[in-house]
Amino acid sequence: MLSDKAKQMFARLKLEIPAVAVQYLPVKPQAVEHCDKTLAFCQYVKEAQDTGKTFYISKENDACYGKVALGMVPKPPVTACGQAGLDFGVYKTLSGCRKLYQQLPVLVPGAINYVVFAPVASCDFDPDLIVLFADIPQADIVMRATSYLSGDLWESKSTPVISCSWMYAYPLISGKVNHITTGFYHGIKRRDIFKAGLRMISIPFNKIDEVVTALDEMDWTTIAFRTDEQSKVELQRRMDHWQEMAVEMGCSCDLS
Repeated sequence: MLSDKAKQMFARLKLEIPAVAVQYLPVKPQAVEHCDKTLAFCQYVKEAQDTGKTFYISKENDACYGKVALGMVPKPPVTACGQAGLDFGVYKTLSGCRKLYQQLPVLVPGAINYVVFAPVASCDFDPDLIVLFADIPQADIVMRATSYLSGDLWESKSTPVISCSWMYAYPLISGKVNHITTGFYHGIKRRDIFKAGLRMISIPFNKIDEVVTALDEMDWTTIAFRTDEQSKVELQRRMDHWQEMAVEMGCSCDLS
């Protein structure tokens, strides 16, 4: 189950719209409400944010291609051949759009039949993903937390269409946090789900505890960006120490 510490740390970010926990299941969840709406997969994240409810969906609820990314249904040949991307004007040729489908990250076919959504604040399960939308100062904190302990490189991977595959499947396949900017991607933009310019960050299950620990331990404002005199003095002391190290190591240090 998602820890209270995790809920506290994500609440501390004061996100404009709540972070959402997502769980993938092979069989129907018990004691969870079924959402009877028919929406695009990405709209169910917004549904959880707007209603504050925990609910599940099946492939029958998905009016777009989230169900393809999760391996619930095969890649449809008419769109996989590239026709939709060509007709939308996103790609110049069938081949260009078809390349997307040939490289599309998809979870094991048939392994996932139900998806549970819940606001992080009320999540009572072990999420496969935590998805959040942050402005730049908030995203700076979250992304630093993804590498503060591990040293992992930051990576942003997606395609102009079917960004759901990169945000809801790729992080689980790769084990890596992925992040994109709202306003760039066809389905999200077309449906006007989230305002443009937010960083959408998808944290897979294997990184959640690490990110929470980092948020708890690290300085959210690093010392070089603090304006109080004590921090300025301490930063200068550390920088002076670099010069002492350089002398001992027989090199120079030009950082300032």
